[in-house]
Amino acid sequence: MRVKGVSHIAYFTHGKRGNLYTGIFKGRKIVIKSKRPESEALGRIENEIRFLKILNEEGIGPKLLFWDKRKFSYFGYAYVDGVFFPQFLERCGRKDKSKVSRMIADIFSQCYTLDKLGINKEEMSHPQKHIIIGRRTKRPVLIDFERCHYTEKPGNVTQFTSYLLSNLIHRLLKGIGLRFTRKGIISSAKAYHKKGDRKNFDKIISSFSLSS
Repeated sequence: MRVKGVSHIAYFTHGKRGNLYTGIFKGRKIVIKSKRPESEALGRIENEIRFLKILNEEGIGPKLLFWDKRKFSYFGYAYVDGVFFPQFLERCGRKDKSKVSRMIADIFSQCYTLDKLGINKEEMSHPQKHIIIGRRTKRPVLIDFERCHYTEKPGNVTQFTSYLLSNLIHRLLKGIGLRFTRKGIISSAKAYHKKGDRKNFDKIISSFSLSS
């Protein structure tokens, strides 16, 4: 792959619909995403560019740096040096409870912003590889917005709540020392889904706080 202004381009990995490459752009490491030739999905790259431009203004997602303005066949964004959320939890112990609680609150905050914007990410119920915890920034970054769309009833907060209650993540959180009551969280999540209000959103976050 060749992109003007980008050197040392190398294949990185791929997903269902896109190929990822790393490279150097203006002295910094970046990722270039392009459509997989065998993918039958249409307009995913253009859709992700569209939503990244919107969400970057809210501090969400990796920083969009450039894109193919003619064919929308690729785009470049800042490389996020870190680990995926489950691996982050696996490396944490009881001494890291405060850090984990902050990360969860930050992710919830980003999900809440998405909900308020009327945007559904479509991946937050199983974001195994959609949340990276930055090594240097110590902040969670949501990635992969190709399936984003506007909807009257976005479910990012409730989807992420369900994910935290899943067996694997629940077990990891319990091992770190974050304890919570499923019944209370589910009740708050249902109320939030119905009303979309800050009160029930805050109840969900507090359920995963150190006071739990």
